[in-house]
Amino acid sequence: MLDTKLSTTQNLSRPSASTAKAVPSNNPGMPSSAPSDDGRTHIIIVGAGIIGVCTAYYLTRHPQFSSKTHKITIIESTRPASGASGKAGGLLALWAFPSQLVPLSFQLHEELADQYNGADEWAYRRLQTVSLEGNLSKTARVSKKKPIDIGLPDDLDWVRSDIMESWSSLSGIDSTAQVHPYKFTMFMLRRAQESGAVNLVLGKVQKLNYSPKGNAVESVVYAPAGSSAESVSSESTASADGQSYILKGDKIVITVGPWTSRLLPTCPVSGLRAHSITITPSRPVSAYALFTELKLAKGKYISPEIYARREEVYICGEGDNYVEVPDTTDDVEVLKERCEELVKYAGIVSKELQGGRITRRQACYLPVVDVPSTSGPLIGPTNSQNLYMASGHSCWGINNAPGTGKVMAEILLEGEAKSADVSSLDPRRYFVSGPLPGE
Repeated sequence: MLDTKLSTTQNLSRPSASTAKAVPSNNPGMPSSAPSDDGRTHIIIVGAGIIGVCTAYYLTRHPQFSSKTHKITIIESTRPASGASGKAGGLLALWAFPSQLVPLSFQLHEELADQYNGADEWAYRRLQTVSLEGNLSKTARVSKKKPIDIGLPDDLDWVRSDIMESWSSLSGIDSTAQVHPYKFTMFMLRRAQESGAVNLVLGKVQKLNYSPKGNAVESVVYAPAGSSAESVSSESTASADGQSYILKGDKIVITVGPWTSRLLPTCPVSGLRAHSITITPSRPVSAYALFTELKLAKGKYISPEIYARREEVYICGEGDNYVEVPDTTDDVEVLKERCEELVKYAGIVSKELQGGRITRRQACYLPVVDVPSTSGPLIGPTNSQNLYMASGHSCWGINNAPGTGKVMAEILLEGEAKSADVSSLDPRRYFVSGPLPGE
């Protein structure tokens, strides 16, 4: 399933960002160095998507964490949750993968919702999940004189039963739930920042700086986002254009999803583009996630996934790798024809969607692990000292974010994961990190 469809068309509000101090260099060709030697352990998280944010949140909740002894800097190239984390479907399921992480993460989602009133804050709720098979071919429409009653649930009254041939229940409210991913990610970011130890820097990380021997990462080089340097330092008045900064860290965590290989070229994580739309239906619809297989013609099928939310319905399609992962989330290309296809078939499946209002047409990239022996994600330390990663969550990034954040906090502060056995997801099993020859 594709639970991470994103867009460049969504108008996300820019949160107020705390700042990590950095002093601009007098020489534009040389990066300036941000002071970090205040005696505290400095953890740098690259990427303010749901994985990076949950890692920061659970770090601040760990019993060994203190703002007196630790500080966290999150560096984000555009805006928090501007990629898949802001435009995903938000489906949560106990039958997701990997099995090492899912039970923990599903439980944490429920605990967070209970603790913070998730039903109101990020639209957390339980829901039913069903599989639907339909036939939209011209032959079927002509031959079907009388609709066959396939016995759909009574409250699934917003799906056209006359075009469906069969259905089955995949799971109930005991094992399936949902969140609004953007609202969840932003809420968790605010909770992390309340600790007073988490700074958000808007800037694009350009490279990792390795030690002279090449066996450890010591800092990151980044360029401030936009044209204003205040996102980097309130003391700076220099233009950010062409200016780079060095930020030293004791531990550096890469959580940039499909952009991982830009910083770790040997890492087998790539991007799969997926399109989605959201529709405000003509009337409220019941809480269901629908996995469909619709026959268009002989040998031709389409399988949109349809998730009913509290005030809208999310529809996503299959992924593609026609276009490489762009420079930032702002550069993601949204194909109008792919979105219009989703609009068309959503309208055929449901009259309530056909008569609804389209609110978003969007596209995003899912981080996929390109290793036959694992579906990912890759979580934990790398071969380079001080360098960690949590990436490659595929379509289950929203589902597995709290679990990932919790075990990453344990790895960073205790040296090993305690809440789940993620040894089979260890990045060191799948690639060797380090500077490339000549760097």
